[in-house]
Amino acid sequence: MLHTVLNIFGYILLSIGCFFLVVSSLGIIRMPDLYNRLQAGTKASTLGAMCTIMGIGFLHPDWWIKCFLLTLFILLTNPLSSSVLARASLRSGVKPYTLVCNECKEYLEEEEK
Repeated sequence: MLHTVLNIFGYILLSIGCFFLVVSSLGIIRMPDLYNRLQAGTKASTLGAMCTIMGIGFLHPDWWIKCFLLTLFILLTNPLSSSVLARASLRSGVKPYTLVCNECKEYLEEEEK
């Protein structure tokens, strides 16, 4: 009985993960500039990868610790790497499609001087 419940929960997590990975790829294709693509790709792919890996952990309980550690690693590194890429892009002069905050506008005006 427990094995069946774990399998069902694992397949549900795998389905949710695949859905978010597809949404992430569509977001990367559809967004107009680098910063929006980074945001769409990072948020959805982080959740998609975490759900997929945890689903595998439920399907194979002997892999649970490895799957949990891998999920924790993704949770800590994926948003950080996205932030670093966005900041490096802003500093190298990649202009945003639309300005979302006044802080970005002030930073870009300082760089142009």
